[in-house]
Amino acid sequence: MTKNLNENIIKCDHKVNITATFGADLVLEGFTFIPSMLIKIYSRIGITDFQMMLLIHLIRFKIEEKNYYPAPETIAEVMESDPTKIKKELTDLLEKEIIAVSEYCDKNTNVIFEGYDFEPLFLKVSDVWASTRAREIVESENLIKAASMKNDFLNSKLRDKPTGLISTFEKEFGRPLSPIEVDQIHIWAGEAESFLVIEALKRAVLRGKHNFKYINSILIEWKKNNLQTLEAITEYDQDFLKRRSASRPLKSQQGTAKDLQTTVKDSKEKAFIRSLYNKA
Repeated sequence: MTKNLNENIIKCDHKVNITATFGADLVLEGFTFIPSMLIKIYSRIGITDFQMMLLIHLIRFKIEEKNYYPAPETIAEVMESDPTKIKKELTDLLEKEIIAVSEYCDKNTNVIFEGYDFEPLFLKVSDVWASTRAREIVESENLIKAASMKNDFLNSKLRDKPTGLISTFEKEFGRPLSPIEVDQIHIWAGEAESFLVIEALKRAVLRGKHNFKYINSILIEWKKNNLQTLEAITEYDQDFLKRRSASRPLKSQQGTAKDLQTTVKDSKEKAFIRSLYNKA
């Protein structure tokens, strides 16, 4: 009958296959699990290559050897480094809040002891993951929105074919269109974007001018000035209003000057007439 032993156990068999022994030790020694996500992003959270290797050893000490607080000298032995450098790097990890030192309790012995805490490390990893996922969600939503807008645009293009324009005009005019009017709409649809034709129709209706000649004059004006978007048309209208308002004061000033000249002239004539009476 065997008893449970905590120390290392060596196989007492001189007939050893060294390859098989290596394979058995490789498996039975256990594994230190390091998340791939941590390997991928450790530099983004301020961990150097040396510190990443140091963290791997700290995790291994905790999981395999139940050593929660290995001394710098102990770590230096497995990293082929000196304790001074290990201590310096541990201090840096603590200051950057990559790791922390917390109290642990052994339930079997009720002993409280200190050990390295890796929760801050994985909190930072989770923050990077959440940020990445949030960005991916936004990007996917933008792609979906762009695809939806593209479909809406294509649908609107289909709706804005001459048939759709004819239907819109008949609805606004309250009557069927004549063959000549239908031909005119086909010409407009071939020369201008359909939304421009609709905009010209709106302006004609608002001015009470339900005739194709007026609508055609609007479209000719826009074509002459190379206005191909509603924004360009709005800007053109605003510039026109500014020019017109700027010219009014000038006309007013010209009129005032003319009136002043007339008044001066009348005064001189009246003075001359009065002088004639005085001489008499």
